[in-house]
Amino acid sequence: MSVNPEEIDRIWKEADCLLSKDQVERAIDELAGKVEARLEKSNPIILSVMKGGLVFTSKLMMRLSFPVELDYIHVTRYGFGLTGNELQWKVTPQDGLEGRTVLIVDDILDEGQTLAAIVAACEAQGAGEVLSAVLVDKKHDRKADPTFKADFTGMEVEDRFIFGYGMDYKGYLRNAAGIYAVKEN
Repeated sequence: MSVNPEEIDRIWKEADCLLSKDQVERAIDELAGKVEARLEKSNPIILSVMKGGLVFTSKLMMRLSFPVELDYIHVTRYGFGLTGNELQWKVTPQDGLEGRTVLIVDDILDEGQTLAAIVAACEAQGAGEVLSAVLVDKKHDRKADPTFKADFTGMEVEDRFIFGYGMDYKGYLRNAAGIYAVKEN
């Protein structure tokens, strides 16, 4: 897909700031405290979901005061599109998960299909316990399984197309320091 630089620039300039950098950082602080209390004695392996989970994983890990092992996976439903498609596994966990406590770290829980599939894959690989942390949970009634929730959630956001803190718009704007929504027409 060809991306028009003028479109990206327009999206960035017109975006609505939903959560400032300070608000996001405070939410990560709170979430890290909960993760630490729950996992500090469990020798966890953190699986960062690429590419969106990269920023959040980095910010979260630097707030944890106990040793963690890090790996990554790359699975997507969006690619450079704006709507979800078929689940695509690009990289599976490289480290053994058998008997381990696994913390899956992702940017967003939207419909939940991707995160649920990752949890199921980790369980199938013999993980002892699988937990999930997401920076944002999008509020809407289109969840694949309305009962599926992340174990740790930083913030809830309205049902708009968002970017920043690792989340992208057509592969761009992951570096936005805050959570932004594409301007509605």
